[in-house]
Amino acid sequence: MAGGKEIRTQISSIKNTQKITSAMEMVAASKMKKAQNRMMASRPYSEKIAKVIGHLAYAHSEFEHPYMKKADDVNRVGIIVISSDRGLCGGLNTNLFRSLLKTIVSYQEQGIDVDICTIGKKSTSFFKNTDLIIKSVLTDLSDAPQFDDLLGTVKVMLDAYDTGEIQQLLIAYNKFENTITQVPTISQLVPMIASEVDGMNYHWDYIYEPDAKEALSALLIRYIEALVYQGLVENIACEQSSRMVAMKSATDNANDMVKDLEMVYNKARQAAITQEISEIVSGAAAV
Repeated sequence: MAGGKEIRTQISSIKNTQKITSAMEMVAASKMKKAQNRMMASRPYSEKIAKVIGHLAYAHSEFEHPYMKKADDVNRVGIIVISSDRGLCGGLNTNLFRSLLKTIVSYQEQGIDVDICTIGKKSTSFFKNTDLIIKSVLTDLSDAPQFDDLLGTVKVMLDAYDTGEIQQLLIAYNKFENTITQVPTISQLVPMIASEVDGMNYHWDYIYEPDAKEALSALLIRYIEALVYQGLVENIACEQSSRMVAMKSATDNANDMVKDLEMVYNKARQAAITQEISEIVSGAAAV
């Protein structure tokens, strides 16, 4: 059994760590609320523009945009991976990477190569150790990212799609369900998958100004940028929620460890006192 001094040192060390995790829990809780508000504020725009794109997918336009055409032969895909810049947020990034690796392996088994665009230091460091090509890197984003921060990164992947270098573009991020649940999500950006819009039981076309090509190009690019931005703010909300839960769990575990060590210390102290009393009594009896 460890001596009393060693146990006291260990208890003191754990208590200091507990203070840090408790402070990080409170900071994460404060940031989580702001991140959730930011995420909820951007959702209506993403949902509305998704409905517009849903109508366009069924419109009988004289121009069919390349982003809405399915490639005949797919030999390379690109994936925009959104992760956190910092750790200490539980298994948030690990769960996303594990789910994404299954998708990548599935593509590779079909003979399809995969290029990666990473947003966040964790995804950059993870995929740097793989044989995948990293087309673009974006790190050190704040907890309140701006829409313009993503434009260059998204353009790199869209340019690769426009030139035919990749035939599909996907996005991988953590979707916020609630404070406890974050769902790793992988969805296809282009070519866009047409889905029925609620309440739409007939099709129609639009009048485009100045022309269909220019209007659709601007709208579809804006739509993809909005999806990537929404994925980013969703992931940030997930990060703060996961960090708050992880730090609370660490604080509670530290408290349990302190209690266990205090019990061990008291037992060791009691044993030492009992031994001293026995030695005194034995010495007195010998005299």
